[in-house]
Amino acid sequence: MDRYERILSLHRILGAARYPVTVARLQDELGCSRATVYRDVAFLRDALMAPIVGDGEAGIRYDPEESGRFELPGLWLNSEELHALLAAQQLLSRSGGGVLSSALAPLQSRIEKLLNEHANGRQWPMERVRVIPHRTRHLDEHAFRTVCSAVLERRRLAFEYRARSTDEKTRRTVSPQRITHYRDNWYLDAWDHEREGLRSFSVDRIAQARALGEAAVDVDEAELDRHLGSGYGIFSGAPKDVATIVFSAKAARWVADEHWHSQQQGRYLADGRYELRLPYSNARELLMDVLHYGSDAEVLEPPSLREQAKALLSLALSKYER
Repeated sequence: MDRYERILSLHRILGAARYPVTVARLQDELGCSRATVYRDVAFLRDALMAPIVGDGEAGIRYDPEESGRFELPGLWLNSEELHALLAAQQLLSRSGGGVLSSALAPLQSRIEKLLNEHANGRQWPMERVRVIPHRTRHLDEHAFRTVCSAVLERRRLAFEYRARSTDEKTRRTVSPQRITHYRDNWYLDAWDHEREGLRSFSVDRIAQARALGEAAVDVDEAELDRHLGSGYGIFSGAPKDVATIVFSAKAARWVADEHWHSQQQGRYLADGRYELRLPYSNARELLMDVLHYGSDAEVLEPPSLREQAKALLSLALSKYER
């Protein structure tokens, strides 16, 4: 344990202590000599202005009247926290397709400065932390910032929207409710004033976004969850049915650890296969996930979902029969 971590550990020990702590105990917990304990205590008291009372013989502690108000100056992290911050810094710098990079550049600079301050001359092996974005979409940074600002400032929002399913372009005026990050992409949950209903918009399909002067209409959180949060995935609407899917014993090792839905139910079958039951409102996204497992997955119920899966597999097979 280096001096930096000893000072941090010493602060935490004294801050949590209800009674004076002996030097012998500090030696044991900090893993250092008696002289080192005295030097660290003196540095904490004299340089960092910690409210230390007592002496080495009777034990030391923080002044009870001051301990609740005292914090170490600056940001102090132990090695585990520092390593976690290092990984977060890499995630920040390498993911997101650049949409957050400029907005969060000041934060990233502070993280890098903090890492350098506590590197003690070492060169961090940054190449050991890898971040590989998967199927992210290109976002217009201006539109993304405008959408986020409207959500937080509770202002109505106007934008041009091109639906991915129909490629139809429409103008929308909405009261933004919340912004949702799902599967490496961003979605806007909003009250659509022209259609008088809740809708979800893929932010990468939003263009010419501008915040309006009017205050947004707030929809109750419970209503948002009922309409937008209870169905499978990002698709809105209450669940219409419950799917039963059986995965091979090989695929079970992955599926058993996956979170598909907040109300899913899973169990291993006697032969090692895995049965997953979950509610869904729109079959399209559910089938995309099921078909990802190919022959290792079989839709059992409901019959309509099973027929849709068969149709999709037959259509895919026909592409290879020419």
